[in-house]
Amino acid sequence: MSPLLVKASQAGGKIVEVTPESAGWTHVGFAAHRLAAGERLSLETGMRELCIVVLTGTVTVKAGEQEWRDIGERASVFEERSPYAVYVPCGMPVRITAVTAAEVALCSAPATTQRAARLIDPQSMTRSVRGKGANTRYVCDILPQTEEADGLLVVEVLTPSGHSSSYPPHKHDSDNVPLESSLEETYYHRLNPEQGFAYQRVYTDDRSIDEAMAVENHDVVMVPRGYHPVTVPYGYDGYYLNVMAGPKRVWHFKNDPAHEWLMNTK
Repeated sequence: MSPLLVKASQAGGKIVEVTPESAGWTHVGFAAHRLAAGERLSLETGMRELCIVVLTGTVTVKAGEQEWRDIGERASVFEERSPYAVYVPCGMPVRITAVTAAEVALCSAPATTQRAARLIDPQSMTRSVRGKGANTRYVCDILPQTEEADGLLVVEVLTPSGHSSSYPPHKHDSDNVPLESSLEETYYHRLNPEQGFAYQRVYTDDRSIDEAMAVENHDVVMVPRGYHPVTVPYGYDGYYLNVMAGPKRVWHFKNDPAHEWLMNTK
């Protein structure tokens, strides 16, 4: 199995987890949890900021003295609507209580700024379409660089059946702003129907990394550096939640020169 692929647990509350220590990098942390109705998840942010994304179901989130009750509307991540999310700064206790059965994502990065915790309402999120033809995908910016945070960038993408995504292949592993920024990244994959699979390749120019992975429902792919395209086979729709963070909180990417000609096709 590829060292960049983190397989999901099919049972229990914690579905999958990536820490800087387990990934062997500096910035990005990610976990996804299943919660039964009435179940609670408590944690401390410590020296990290946190973006809680309510993937499905309804939850109540308490961060410090603030509380947001009954947030979350989606029964599936494949619904054409944005999620609810909550931003929590470093140094704050957090409690998530499931009102209904729910799935939540915990996206984190190092932080030092004592910002206010805040609700990120679905109506505030920008939705867009990228690509064309069989490269079309649908993007929701949950925590983009235009919104306040120390390091976190969070986005979700729906890729239709038979389409490619994160394509043409691009990378963001060089600190060369504004041409390219250095960002670690995780891909949390979901498939519909859930018995499906998708393919993701991660490779560098010198092929010191060159991994091609079949990913299944709830799996995570880690992208420490390199290009990282995704393809979804016919008959299945793909979803992924991206978490990015690095030394500078900007997203500038470089396309693989060998495939950049695809940007000019009709």
